[in-house]
Amino acid sequence: MNLNQIHNVYFIGIGGIGMSALARYFQAIGKNVCGYDKTQTELTKELIDDGIDIHFEDNIALIPADYYQENTLVIITPAVPIGHAEWNYFLERNYLVMKRAAVLGLITKDTFCFAVAGTHGKTTTSSILGHILYQSGVDVTAFIGGIVENYDSNLIGTGKTVTVVEADEFDRSFLHLHPDIACVTSTDADHLDIYGDSSAIEASFQEFADKVQDKDKLFVAKGLRLHGGITVAVNEDAQFRAFNVRIENGEYVFDVQTPTETIKDLRFALPGKHNLTNGLMALAMAKTFDIPNQDIANALLTFKGIKRRFSYQIKTDGLVYIDDYAHHPTEINAVHQAVRELYPNEKVLAIFQPHLFSRTKDFADGFAASLSQFDEILLLDIYPARELPMEGITSSWLMQKMTNPHKKLVLKTDLIANILASDAKIIVTIGAGDIGEEVSKIKKALS
Repeated sequence: MNLNQIHNVYFIGIGGIGMSALARYFQAIGKNVCGYDKTQTELTKELIDDGIDIHFEDNIALIPADYYQENTLVIITPAVPIGHAEWNYFLERNYLVMKRAAVLGLITKDTFCFAVAGTHGKTTTSSILGHILYQSGVDVTAFIGGIVENYDSNLIGTGKTVTVVEADEFDRSFLHLHPDIACVTSTDADHLDIYGDSSAIEASFQEFADKVQDKDKLFVAKGLRLHGGITVAVNEDAQFRAFNVRIENGEYVFDVQTPTETIKDLRFALPGKHNLTNGLMALAMAKTFDIPNQDIANALLTFKGIKRRFSYQIKTDGLVYIDDYAHHPTEINAVHQAVRELYPNEKVLAIFQPHLFSRTKDFADGFAASLSQFDEILLLDIYPARELPMEGITSSWLMQKMTNPHKKLVLKTDLIANILASDAKIIVTIGAGDIGEEVSKIKKALS
């Protein structure tokens, strides 16, 4: 299929973080763009402000008349239910209907593609890499699964020759891509509702890794059970190695040993060893693309981070409020490690909203252990996203598994009162559901 022949692009689920990046891209290259989403959010408001027509009712009468044409591409998110009226309308009339991942595959097929895979770290690594390439003058488009603070967008650039994409393992979507340079940050078990077990996930990541023909252009975090590729690690032996790591004025300062040289005194402000690993992974990929050391150093220094990824909302001597998208035990452990490294003697209150019944069920013991590390925990009800409830899988059930006695199940309507009642100096909201919509309210109440 030739995207040049497409005039209209219609999105079903346009408000998703990945879908909205595609919507912005197609609008930027001159296509007519509109779509449906079931929920109004800050992101859909921004798209509407940018001139994209969006409606919030599943009603074929609300599809603009201009889109009833053969040259319309319909893009759907995997979260759309099978009975969705608009989706079925387009399917029954043989419109070109594609999943987001397949469309990314089409775009990357005709470009030089950087693909970032991993159950954790995709968004941060992709953002840093996109920032390095864009700031270095590369003709790049980076599709990001989060809002990058430097650009206030999930789209960096609108270049035609180079793309940066998150290689999403959900639904094996990343197998649609055509990577020239790729990395795998992690292969922890996740999406067990699709894969069944961790060995099936690892096999899928190996299949993705095998798509990179030149194994000198595949980068893997050290310790992953993947064949081939260049190893990357912090304070461990690896082909790309960060070492001599120290903290100065709240920033990491570190050296990097590459296969050919040592780069000294790089600076990077995102906290946590996991973020330093993500930055190192982006550096390795950029070096392989022959980006000069000084350009990489400048980009690492100026990278401001991603909204909802260890995002400071309040940072004063008396109170710190951080918001993070973490929704897997490994990610929560990473948040905890970063908080303890920065604020070793302070009381920390964590507010967590579990995301998906299936994930809560599959990783309940891991969630309980990771959350119990905080000094105090407020737990919200499970955010269902695309799922129906599962019998017995509730936040109350999860809370019973936590060993920390300072825990409480709260309704969203009572959340702010419970936060204000705590004497914790460090407050962290965690989760991938609609807890993000509460952040500005919490910030206002704390301020």
